[in-house]
Amino acid sequence: MPHSPSLWFAAGLLWVLDASINISMEPFRAFVGDMLPESQINKGYTTQSMLIGIGNVIAALLPTAIIWAVGSGTVEAGSGIPPYLVAVFTLGAVFYISAVMYTVSTTKEYPPADEAAFNKMKAETAGLANGFREVFSNIFKMPTTMRKVALVQFFTWPGLFLMWFYFTTAVSMEVLGAPDTSSPLYAEGVAWGNLCFGFYSVVCFAFSFYLPVMADKIGRARAHAICLAIGAAGLVFVGFAPDKYWLLLSMLCVGIAWASILSMPYAMLASSLPQEKMGVYMGIFNFFIVLPEIIAALGFGWVMENVLDNNRTHAVMLGGALLALAALLSLRIQSKSAGS
Repeated sequence: MPHSPSLWFAAGLLWVLDASINISMEPFRAFVGDMLPESQINKGYTTQSMLIGIGNVIAALLPTAIIWAVGSGTVEAGSGIPPYLVAVFTLGAVFYISAVMYTVSTTKEYPPADEAAFNKMKAETAGLANGFREVFSNIFKMPTTMRKVALVQFFTWPGLFLMWFYFTTAVSMEVLGAPDTSSPLYAEGVAWGNLCFGFYSVVCFAFSFYLPVMADKIGRARAHAICLAIGAAGLVFVGFAPDKYWLLLSMLCVGIAWASILSMPYAMLASSLPQEKMGVYMGIFNFFIVLPEIIAALGFGWVMENVLDNNRTHAVMLGGALLALAALLSLRIQSKSAGS
């Protein structure tokens, strides 16, 4: 991507990157459900949250670490991309493919209980056309719990996208009062916003140690509802923060919600899906992340201009309202027991 000769080329590579991440992410989720017994599902998915939190912190610190170690380098004429960013993208690519290959080469899956039936199902669904047919037929056969969790996801992710789209500019423009993007206050706000994002990743890592205990005690659905409500309060508080330091309180709340978003929906799914279709349904479940992403990209600009008067803080607060709605919808999900 940093070697792209034009903007359209970089945009195309961004689509490829986004697609590859989405395609590889759900098998990782399905691995946990396939490999762990019910008693370890909560701990398995929250461990994933913990590791994602660590990865986010490292990713946030990596550019600064490279600049500190070797400098930013000299930008070549006509490029506009500093060498340290090329190094960041290169390291990211190495880490990404290494993680996937390590998992594929070291994880030994359990054999199916009925291997003959499994092979018959594979033969019936072989080929691209059969694959599409299987996916779309299963969309209309989703278990009840999956339908309810998917609806929660559908409202959760637009709230997150609003935060990711507008939080840093809200800090610059509304909290610090930067008059325009050339102001030093704007740069200070962007830097503080990025620090806040790194902070919520640290909170995600720390809270992941407690989340399985909480889920075991009160159930996954209630635990997720509480965490989403806390995150919603954090985003709404952005509009009332007296100064930039209070935004760390907002990100503390978001970090708690983020830990649950990365784990509890998948833990609830793992207990409700037929084992032989875990991978298919995990892939379908990802639709309810991608669809809000598409809606956000196409529709939030109009909402900002025509409803929110381009107020970034109000956009972040709207994200909090969507998380609050998702929290209420989580309460509709029935828990079989304290650990479900």
